[in-house]
Amino acid sequence: MTQDEAKRAVAAVAIEAVRPGMRLGLGTGSTAKHFVDLLGELVRDGLQVICVPTSEATRAQAQSLNIPLTTLDETPELDLTVDGADELDAHLNLIKGGGAALLREKIVAAASARMIVIADASKKVETLGRFPLPIEVIQFGLGATKIAVAKAIEAAGCTGPTRLRLAADGHPLVTDSGHVILDAALERIPDARALADNLAAVPGVVEHGLFIGLASEALIAGPTGVERLASPA
Repeated sequence: MTQDEAKRAVAAVAIEAVRPGMRLGLGTGSTAKHFVDLLGELVRDGLQVICVPTSEATRAQAQSLNIPLTTLDETPELDLTVDGADELDAHLNLIKGGGAALLREKIVAAASARMIVIADASKKVETLGRFPLPIEVIQFGLGATKIAVAKAIEAAGCTGPTRLRLAADGHPLVTDSGHVILDAALERIPDARALADNLAAVPGVVEHGLFIGLASEALIAGPTGVERLASPA
């Protein structure tokens, strides 16, 4: 099974959690894209749901499939969000934001009664940090914010360089909400909650890619099938 086939397989398991009338959050990224494709097939066959996309890319995909969309202003409470992850550990702590949608992804996940994470086995790690941690910041005062972020990272027992994410044209990548992203290459995060708290306290930081206590379940596609991980009680 190729990695892409694994992603579609795990999306197919996740789609089984969808029920008629649900209010859904639609994730962003290559794995979530498969879920949206499968949902579009069900909608075409008559399934009635209403959905909130976590990015403009997901919005465009859902619209192309005629999936009914809403906003969190119109529908502030969701039944389920299905989204991918760049990393996850055994406690269902996540790193997200590789697709630059972490702010909207976290808002949507927090508005949902349940969040199912779908990923291939390469995303499961013992300790978070191998994937660079995205930190979304406002553009004003970027130099000062970057220094404060470095101090917050060090205070949480982490080390590693922080770089401004660039787009393909060499200019700073700008998120759907008009911010920029610092990627922190930390390799290992010994205390994810402490780091999350430190980063949240930095003026200029809009959001970070540590998702703690948000995922209810993870579906992980591996060579022997799909593994289910439930959030610890």
